[in-house]
Amino acid sequence: MKIASWNVNSLNVRLPHLQQWLSQAAPDIVALQETKLEDERFPDDALAAAGWRSVFSGQKTYNGVAILSREAASDVQIGIPGFGDEQKRVIAATVGDLRIVNLYVVNGQDVGTEKYAYKLRWLDAVHDWLADELREHPNLVVLGDFNIAPDDRDVHDPEIWNDDHILTSTAERDALKRLYALGLHDGYRLHHDEGGVFSWWDYRQAGFRRDRGLRIDLTLVSDALRGACAGAGIDREPRTWERPSDHAPAWVELG
Repeated sequence: MKIASWNVNSLNVRLPHLQQWLSQAAPDIVALQETKLEDERFPDDALAAAGWRSVFSGQKTYNGVAILSREAASDVQIGIPGFGDEQKRVIAATVGDLRIVNLYVVNGQDVGTEKYAYKLRWLDAVHDWLADELREHPNLVVLGDFNIAPDDRDVHDPEIWNDDHILTSTAERDALKRLYALGLHDGYRLHHDEGGVFSWWDYRQAGFRRDRGLRIDLTLVSDALRGACAGAGIDREPRTWERPSDHAPAWVELG
């Protein structure tokens, strides 16, 4: 089973890209972030015509998350339980015997700002919720745009992307390590040790052409699924298409 995550950076703009990629890559479950659509505008019918079931939570212009699956999802959770937040950044659902949690993690703006402090509070709330999810759902996959590069292998220039920089600060990386400590494993790192493979490139300064990127789109699998993790990767091709998202799909395969 192939499970993927893709920050599409506006589903209204990128729907043709999504449809093309779904046909080519043939995943079974896909988590989307930054759909940027109110629920009534979500292209449910167009995706259903291609055999996809969708659950989604969106808002105009910003954020928005969805889970697409071949099999209908159940037990849908929108938002972090007990954490008051109007931003549509979290959706979870059960698909078959898998619990899927899709996160669009807060960016945080800059280290030391109010938005940075909010990001860390948000990640604390995610940690406590995922601890509960794991107790109830051992077969857990947590994936999405984490807006954190796990270590120096995941940035194009560690001298720039250091402790003073958003997405790579010690506090953010420590928050991610706390999620790992629950019994979650970076699917990509289970199969690849090398650095220099990225999932996001800035639109500015020819970031993609110069391969000045970050790996911030992650696919995490629980202890119960680690042995079944048969492969993982990042599909750069959609980033080469006309008017692309700044992110590429990240995927993990469970055998």
